[in-house]
Amino acid sequence: MSTGTGTGSGKSTAAWRNWAGNVSARPAREVTPASVEELAAEVRRAKEDGLKVKPVGTGHSFTAAAATDGVLVRPELLTGIRKIDREAGTVTVEAGTPLKRLNAALAREGLSLTNMGDIMEQTVSGATSTGTHGTGRDSASISAQITALELVTADGSVLTCSEKENPEVFAAARIGLGALGVISAITFSVEPVFFLTAREEPMTFDRVTREFDALFAENEHFEFYWFPHTGNCTTKRNNRSAGPAAPPGKVSAFIEDEVLSNGLFQVVNSLGRAVPATIPGIAKISSKALSARTYTDIPYKVFTSPRRVRFVEMEYAVPREALVETLRELKTMVERSRLRISFPVEVRTAPADDIALSTASGRETAYIAVHMYRGTPYQAYFTAAERIFTAHEGRPHWGKIHTRDADYFAQAYPRFGEFTAVRDRLDPDRLFGNDYLRRVLGA
Repeated sequence: MSTGTGTGSGKSTAAWRNWAGNVSARPAREVTPASVEELAAEVRRAKEDGLKVKPVGTGHSFTAAAATDGVLVRPELLTGIRKIDREAGTVTVEAGTPLKRLNAALAREGLSLTNMGDIMEQTVSGATSTGTHGTGRDSASISAQITALELVTADGSVLTCSEKENPEVFAAARIGLGALGVISAITFSVEPVFFLTAREEPMTFDRVTREFDALFAENEHFEFYWFPHTGNCTTKRNNRSAGPAAPPGKVSAFIEDEVLSNGLFQVVNSLGRAVPATIPGIAKISSKALSARTYTDIPYKVFTSPRRVRFVEMEYAVPREALVETLRELKTMVERSRLRISFPVEVRTAPADDIALSTASGRETAYIAVHMYRGTPYQAYFTAAERIFTAHEGRPHWGKIHTRDADYFAQAYPRFGEFTAVRDRLDPDRLFGNDYLRRVLGA
């Protein structure tokens, strides 16, 4: 593939594909700007050439949010920390910085994000633009930890926004779907690094759903996985600790995180794809394979884990009070169907936030994520699940598979019109548009 670096850009000769392999695009050219000035120049050049512009991160989105036949902006050279302000408790990073590099760099400085998702391969701009989140009783998504943004807009100018500067743009751009411009830098709120103690243990589906409110209230970060075709769950409780670090032993960590969660899981899913009838029996075994364990470490080593088995995913946010009923309906649907589901269902939570298109905007939220192994037909499962989620006022994760459109979102998000008004002002000609944005935001 011929790619450009800086403003000297070549033609693209190969298709771009996302991580899961379910989305591809053939851009007219790819560019790899090394500075905000070069990025702005590429935006202006694309506009002159009549081409759309889309930034792409590591392709971890399952939607076509980054797909374009115009100019694909690669962020590999826009990486690193620009500034640490210890007094303000902030760090400013280039948009293409992978979360794993940010987490490691912050740890070396004795700092940490307050909360994060369970994988850290994404770029900071890609993760925040689609609303990536972890689980938290009091602490919200990565986007909610943003205190300022630097954005290259459709006319090639550089706009900064925060609660005080261009606040109406800030309210929208923290989860901007790539629709408002190309993010060049993000300022996050950070805090002194701390310890988390993780407690993982099996629990029955009936007990988790019966005690969910208490488990949520008693823990800073609670999540669980339900294994379809079984009544079994794995739970994880992360709470702040005085330390010291007591990570899992190397052998047990290798067995749990690599052999069981990745290696054996890969084999099991491959078998299930080839012979779907084996899945319920395998599920009963695999749901009991992970044993109880407790360990303590710095946040990113507790929150995140490797994900080497590729899959496709749908995730919906429902009002937290609707979680148990929604999940029980999902379980009943699976049991009454002929579906064979080899991936566990993941459940997390988030407090309400004030971002216009956040899945937790204005309401306490619970997330239910359904997955299927890559290459396995997923449409029947996801369609049935989506029917249940939307009946409970669900909001789909912007970076995960869904079939909703702008009419739906106009009802689901009280501040939807606020977002589209900012978009109309910043990008009236839809330089940053594509088919996905046309569907979810309207023309």
